[in-house]
Amino acid sequence: MGAQRRAGKVDFPLQPVSITRMKATLDFPNISPEIFSVTLFGMEFALRWYALAYIVGILLGWRLVVRAVRTPRLWPQNRPVMTPGQIEDLLFWVILGVILGGRLGYVLFYQAGYYLSNPLLVLKLWEGGMSFHGGAIGVILAAFLFTKKHQIATVSAGDLVALGLAPGLFLGRIANFINAELWGRPTDLPWGVVFPTQAAQDCPAVVGLCARHPSQLYEAALEGLILGGLLIWMAWRRGAFHHPGRLMGTFLAGYGAARFFVEFFRQPDAQFITPGNPLGLALQSGGYGLTMGQLLCIPMILVGVFFLLRSRQST
Repeated sequence: MGAQRRAGKVDFPLQPVSITRMKATLDFPNISPEIFSVTLFGMEFALRWYALAYIVGILLGWRLVVRAVRTPRLWPQNRPVMTPGQIEDLLFWVILGVILGGRLGYVLFYQAGYYLSNPLLVLKLWEGGMSFHGGAIGVILAAFLFTKKHQIATVSAGDLVALGLAPGLFLGRIANFINAELWGRPTDLPWGVVFPTQAAQDCPAVVGLCARHPSQLYEAALEGLILGGLLIWMAWRRGAFHHPGRLMGTFLAGYGAARFFVEFFRQPDAQFITPGNPLGLALQSGGYGLTMGQLLCIPMILVGVFFLLRSRQST
C-alpha cells in the first residue's frame, strides 16, 4: 500500500546519499512515531502519536460538545437538544462510526481490488488505512440511528457532532506529519520538507533529496484550526444552534472545500499513479482531472450547501 498510507510503516532514518539536496528545504524534525514502548511477557507494546491524537481529539471534542449543551443561552428557548449523559452515550456510537466507516471507506474507495483478494487483511487496522470520508459516513449513520432511537432532533444533533470534530482533525493531521505519511507532491518552495522515508524520496524528476509539500500541516491548519475556530465562533457568537443544520452544513462544505484545495498539493495514493497518469488522477480527460479525494469532496460540499440553505429557513 505504500509507506504514506500505513501508519508506522516507515523507515527511520533515511540512509545518507551522496547527492546534492534541493535548495531551500526544511529537514524533517527528529520525532519518533512512538512516544514510548514497554515489553511485557515477551511482547512489545507502544503508544504512538497517532493513537494519542485519536484519544485526545475525541476527549477534547466531547468536552466541547458537553460545554455547548450546558450553555442554555446557545439554544432556542434555552433548551439544549441533548443532555450531557446522552452526549456520553452518543460518543460510543461515534467512535464505532469513525473506526468502522473509516476502515470500510478506505477499503472501498482506495483499495477495493486488493482487499477483495485478501479479505482477512481488512481486520488489520494496526497496519493503517483509514478514510476520512468513510469515517464521516460512519459518524453520520451512527448519529442518525442514535437520534432516531432516542427521539432526538437529528439535524441539531448533527450540529453538535460537527462542532466536536475539529480537535481530532487537527491532532490527527499533526500525527500524520510525525509519522511521515500522507505527504505532498514534490516542491522547491522554501517550506518543502524532506521526509525520511524511501517512498517519499521516490521522485524521478528530482536530483538530490526530494522535498515535498507538508500537506498534513496544510490540512491541520485549514480543517482543524480555521474551520474549528469558525464553528466555535458561530456557535457562541452567532447563535448557530438556533438554525438547525448551519454548523453541520458549514463543516461539510468547509471540510470538503479545504480538502479539495489541499489535494492539489497532496501526493495521491500509489495505486492511482501510473506512467500515463503521474498525477494519480482518479478521473481524467485531456490531461485534466480530479483525484479520488476531490471526487469524494464534491458530494460532501453539495450536502453541506444543502444544509446551509435549509438552515436559512429556520427561525
